[in-house]
Amino acid sequence: MQFVKMHGTGNDFVMIDGRGQPQRDWPLLARRMCDRHFGVGADGLILLEPSQVADLRMRMWNPDGSEAEMCGNGIRCFAKLALERGLVPAERDELRAETGAGVLSLRPQWQGASVVAVQVSMGAPVFEPRRVPVALPTSYRLLPDARGLQWVRDYPLEVGGRVLPVACVSMGNPHAIFFADRSPEEFPLEALGPQVERHPLFPNRVNFHVAQVLDGTHIRMRTWERGAGLTLACGTGACATAVAAFQMGYTQPAVEVRVPGGALTIQWPGAGEVLMTGPAEAVFSGDWPEQE
Repeated sequence: MQFVKMHGTGNDFVMIDGRGQPQRDWPLLARRMCDRHFGVGADGLILLEPSQVADLRMRMWNPDGSEAEMCGNGIRCFAKLALERGLVPAERDELRAETGAGVLSLRPQWQGASVVAVQVSMGAPVFEPRRVPVALPTSYRLLPDARGLQWVRDYPLEVGGRVLPVACVSMGNPHAIFFADRSPEEFPLEALGPQVERHPLFPNRVNFHVAQVLDGTHIRMRTWERGAGLTLACGTGACATAVAAFQMGYTQPAVEVRVPGGALTIQWPGAGEVLMTGPAEAVFSGDWPEQE
């Protein structure tokens, strides 16, 4: 079975053209292929499939075999592969992808015959706790913020003997963000990330981000991803973090989110869809042996 290894700002994926593929145990295959010692090594397995409502459908499985609703870095790789391999016409200014978070529009940026970056319309952020989802205690009362929105911000999450004030946003998948007053590199994410991911407050688990606002247009961020662990980048997480920072009055509508694997540009004026722009790169291709 042929695959392509790709990455977006260091968030790496095994990509498979699923059109015409026989039925497979994709969760098992994800666990095997994403293993960094005995497999290809990746933060997820992404499948390109036919769609009845868009140009193509994207499905993604985490290294633990769980299926994710969406992946912001992965969908840029998805667009690059689809366009460069001719799965959709290369002359198109836009392609539409069906995901677990809805149908999203992708606009490629070409350099010669290569797609070097993609702008993704990521959909509108979701703040309503039950839709994130966040299982708030019945005694907890949400109060409107300065812009009149009731959402989970500065919630005192207790983990590892610490209290972390977190903000919670969904970008089709759940995110919790802790804004730190120092570099995220100093935060014990390896120790506390797993505890936050599986905290009872998050019935579907959660992607956890530690962010530092550098100024009105720059944020530094590290991520513990649900089902994957520490990753070099998280596209939906960068969007959720930028949205939360703007909603809390920390930043301007357009920000650069710096992650260990590079930088993403996020635009959100306080309403409507979030726009994310970032690179996508192919690393190598290969054949995965058929296994029982």
